Amino acid sequence: MPRAVYVLALGIFAMVTSEFVVAGLMPQMAEGLGATIPQIGYLITAFAVAMAVGGPFLTIALMKLRPKPALLVLFAVFLVGNALAATADSYGVMLAARIVTGIASQAFFGVAISVCSSVTREEVRGRAIGVAMNGLMLGTLLGLPMATFLGSNLGWRAAFWAISVLTVLAAVATLLGVPRLDRPGSSGGTFRAEVQVFRKPRLWLVLSTSTFIIGATFSAFSYFNPILTEVSGFSERTVPVLLIAYGAATVIGNTVVGRLADRRTVGVQVVGLALNVVFLTGFALLADVSAAAVALMMGIGLVGVTMNPAMATRVQRAGNPGPLVNTVHSSFITLGVIIGSSVGGIFVDTSGLRSPLWLGAALAVLGLLSLLPELGRRRRGRNIPTPAATEPSASPETGTDSPAPAEAGRG
Repeated sequence: MPRAVYVLALGIFAMVTSEFVVAGLMPQMAEGLGATIPQIGYLITAFAVAMAVGGPFLTIALMKLRPKPALLVLFAVFLVGNALAATADSYGVMLAARIVTGIASQAFFGVAISVCSSVTREEVRGRAIGVAMNGLMLGTLLGLPMATFLGSNLGWRAAFWAISVLTVLAAVATLLGVPRLDRPGSSGGTFRAEVQVFRKPRLWLVLSTSTFIIGATFSAFSYFNPILTEVSGFSERTVPVLLIAYGAATVIGNTVVGRLADRRTVGVQVVGLALNVVFLTGFALLADVSAAAVALMMGIGLVGVTMNPAMATRVQRAGNPGPLVNTVHSSFITLGVIIGSSVGGIFVDTSGLRSPLWLGAALAVLGLLSLLPELGRRRRGRNIPTPAATEPSASPETGTDSPAPAEAGRG
């Protein structure tokens, strides 16, 4: 695995830590900015909306740059946003800072995944993306607790300064560890080539699958804390430990999926979604049984956001590995986060704390349904006879049957 992939994981770790930091510092930030807890909660929503909407436009603006300079520009914008957050003296300034960091974060994801594809062979791209996306999993496992600890003991501004320092370190590592690539992305790098791919209906269906996968997971994840305390009966002091265990499960699941993503792209998603339906449904039914609740939450960690390597690999095959496709894919992922958390909140108000789990199960079922056309296409592809003859040709190297056409055999 090229060194650049691990460097990109460090950058993603910094971005994710900044994304989640507000969730762990709500009371302190509310007091420091003279705002209410719900207003601080809107900062999370603003970050997500800025990612989904603004990220692709910033990616387009940077398309004329080579990938490495583009990454460094994004680090600079992200650093400005975090420094602005650390020095914010009003809610409005903090809101602006979160929008800036959200846009930069989304564009960084897109360019970083594109660079992963550029520096690795096609047959190991899914694994490379899995390694890079461990930055996201470790951001959940380590970044959020560390930022919360710093903010609780040294003040919430210290958490943003720490993220700023981490951003500088990641930028220096990128400067030294990411090679100079001759053109943006791997698809030719032109705006026309990047945009034309979105004319494919199949690409939009593939993108929607990612939205359903992440929406299903975040319907549950967004409300783990109140579910575990008010339904499962755990103390507030125990919940952080359980969330760390959940984060560890995501690291394990992401590593496994990364290993399988290249050769079993669609199969991994089918199995992951099916298991998530089981885990989410079981959690909804058994949330008041402590041991079952923990086991099912760990299951969601193993098969939820961990689908990222398979999702990214499938999107690149349906579109291309360029930065715009990857950034738009990240926007669809963020849309899943928004749907899962916001609609889940509505359900909590109307139907209680178990209802987001049922919502998650329903979204996972929709994700499975969105895969049916792909499964049908693959089945038809296997049934199409090869042009050469009615009998299969033998591979001169192995003596086995030749593989199916590339398009039919993918994923």
